[in-house]
Amino acid sequence: MRYALLVLGGPYTHQAAHSALRFAHAAIARGHRVDTVFFYHDGVYNASHLAAPPQDEPHLVDAWRALHREHGTTLQVCVAAALRRGVLDASEAERHGKTGASLEPPFELTGLGQLLDVERTHERLLTFAP
Repeated sequence: MRYALLVLGGPYTHQAAHSALRFAHAAIARGHRVDTVFFYHDGVYNASHLAAPPQDEPHLVDAWRALHREHGTTLQVCVAAALRRGVLDASEAERHGKTGASLEPPFELTGLGQLLDVERTHERLLTFAP
């Protein structure tokens, strides 16, 4: 089965992001695919390279990157929600006159149209919200 995940919670404010990541690993271990994760609302903070959690806590940004690297999962971030929260890639930072970007590759800024496409092309879309 092809899954897509919608993550609405920030990485350290609610359990939503951690639960989504755990679900992704469990689904993959059972032979399913998690092709896309879409981050929206405070979920966009999962894509910030400025996160520096203490060593005794899970580093969720790194864990999402590993999911992409090991399983090819696309990590999409809502551009409107990201800009409101200061999560910008290099081109958006330049466009808005900011001195630096904070979006961690391989996360990519996309629009809500891509979320609609994800819903249409995957067998299941699961939402993880606070």
